[in-house]
Amino acid sequence: MTTFRSPVRIFRTAALLLTFFLAVPFGALAQPGDVSLPRISVVSEGQGPDVIFIPGLASSANVWRNEANRLKDRYRVHLVQVRGFAGTDAGANANPPLLVPIRDDILAYIRQAKLQKPTIVGHSMGGLLAMMVADTDGGAVGKIMIVDSLPFFGLLGGPQATAESVTPTAARFRDQILAQSQADYAAGQARNMSILVKSKGPEAQAALQASQTSDRRVVAHAMYEDWIMDVRPRLPGLRMKVVVLYAFDVTMGVPQAAVDGMYAGAYAGLPNRELVRVDNSYHFIQIDQPERFHAELEKLLSVPLQP
Repeated sequence: MTTFRSPVRIFRTAALLLTFFLAVPFGALAQPGDVSLPRISVVSEGQGPDVIFIPGLASSANVWRNEANRLKDRYRVHLVQVRGFAGTDAGANANPPLLVPIRDDILAYIRQAKLQKPTIVGHSMGGLLAMMVADTDGGAVGKIMIVDSLPFFGLLGGPQATAESVTPTAARFRDQILAQSQADYAAGQARNMSILVKSKGPEAQAALQASQTSDRRVVAHAMYEDWIMDVRPRLPGLRMKVVVLYAFDVTMGVPQAAVDGMYAGAYAGLPNRELVRVDNSYHFIQIDQPERFHAELEKLLSVPLQP
């Protein structure tokens, strides 16, 4: 996409890159996990078909709280908390690698809880994890909703990006975060909120608090791995229904056509895809446009499972 060749747009994209990636939630985990695994804990509520919610980087499981409350009278919802995020103890996530072991814990939970083809909803890094889970065991997943996430985060820097080309930049950001004190890291998150969440209110304040209390070491290593992970070659093997919600707002400084083209190109290899642009929203669609998010999820949940 030639849109990203402009130096001004490259600069704007680079400025958005880290802040879009640092997905901050609203609220710390409200109750102890029903299931505790080395990399995650999970709270389950309600009865009915299973829906797993995976938050993004530096996020709390309660980023999904409002939606979970709307569904749990008809569905059994499973709220995943990644250890080390939102004030939780880092546990095994104190040491990398992170993404593959987290993926394995999610799969272990699906098997341990005997879930039958759950729908997985993942935001940001959680969307990448949803694809990784489905790639590892497609039979364990019914449907997927990806919320403002790419199969290769490096694409935010331009369509020519590769895992190798973005690794030095990802490593530099990782090392900068690791070199900070926790206090300096927390202060930096306050500067990111206006780019991550467009709406105002208590959710935005709680989101900032949760991000600030995330363990910067876990954030740094997870960010690095997410940045260089490219699952595009694996997309053709994901045969289940996948809905991709992606955000757009005119104040982002990137043309709508460029955003549409980036997502269309990124997910071109996904066989059963549906791309849905959500306007007037920043990265946290579930906060900025909760009614639209709910409507799209209800629509996906109504789709019959493939045999």
